[in-house]
Amino acid sequence: MVARREFISAMVASAVSATALPSFAASDTDKVSFPKNANAQAPFTPPYGLALGGVPLASGFKITPLEDGIDAVRTAWQQGIRYFDTSPWYGQGRSERRMGAFLAEQNRDEFFLSTKIGRLLKPGNPPQSKVWPKPAPFHREYDFSAAGVRRSIEDSMQRLGVDRIDFVFIHDLSPDNGDMGSDWLEYFKQAQHGAMPELIRMREEDIIKGWGLGVNTLAPILKTLEVSDADLFLSATQYTLIRHQDSLAQLHPALRKHGKKMVVGSPLNCGFLSGAERLDYGGTITPELRTKRQQLQAIAQHYGTDLRTVALQFAGAPDVVTSVIVGARNGQQIAEDIASMQQQLPAELWQELKSTGLIAAEAPVPIIS
Repeated sequence: MVARREFISAMVASAVSATALPSFAASDTDKVSFPKNANAQAPFTPPYGLALGGVPLASGFKITPLEDGIDAVRTAWQQGIRYFDTSPWYGQGRSERRMGAFLAEQNRDEFFLSTKIGRLLKPGNPPQSKVWPKPAPFHREYDFSAAGVRRSIEDSMQRLGVDRIDFVFIHDLSPDNGDMGSDWLEYFKQAQHGAMPELIRMREEDIIKGWGLGVNTLAPILKTLEVSDADLFLSATQYTLIRHQDSLAQLHPALRKHGKKMVVGSPLNCGFLSGAERLDYGGTITPELRTKRQQLQAIAQHYGTDLRTVALQFAGAPDVVTSVIVGARNGQQIAEDIASMQQQLPAELWQELKSTGLIAAEAPVPIIS
């Protein structure tokens, strides 16, 4: 378990078909000249416990006005957030552009920035998706080649208005990706021989500080641990109040065995644990999940807090977790998330969650030092 004082201080301081697999050659590394990334060293982990994620501000699930999205970034900065995570896929470039509208004007040495690779954006034919109700006018083409990695990173730099990216996650290389499904292992092979060795080279060249996978299932992370040399993993929707047993049993021990860490994405299951009528990126809300949410809410309220606060603090407690990434649609939402991380929750709350079986008995929880 992590000491309460250490925990809080760390937290605050598809219209286009993808069925055809892209081809690549190990030599297709049309090298792009990138600036060096100061202080890059492996294995590298983010120095900040709380990060702003880029899905809601890019109109994820519902439309977010431009000024609201930028205000989320501005407010996060004003309240001390210095880790920002985005992706070309979030809003089909919108997330990187909106984050960049603010971050490009800040001292680049003062913040940590991660984005993702795997999809190159091309003009026209935007996706039809419930996750992106008003997509930007671009579609994706999967590319896990060495050249695709460098092209994607350069494109992201241009959208963000920065000259370097700190950390790169291979994005959605996972069986839950509807474009891949059962073919995900074929895409994985391409990344294993193309993107992964290229990211290692870029790390060795001090262009990036590190790399990993950003996925919504455990299998791709466990496989990568066995076949390559990643630094850090972004595990989304998999370590939350309503879903954490598999991570505790499989992922966390594997990370410790290999000396690696993870960041938690979607600690609220895409808003479900803060009251939204959605679960993850298209999951089904069962009667059992509704009942469990009600039970969790009741205990949180009994101890004078809310479910969002309990969920965020729970996600950051394991020793293998370096950061928790929270999405926000506007400045008020990220301010509320930051306030949640500053609350002091009593040990009795966690004890009751365990005694009632709402969280696993072995789950780490923050404790008061």
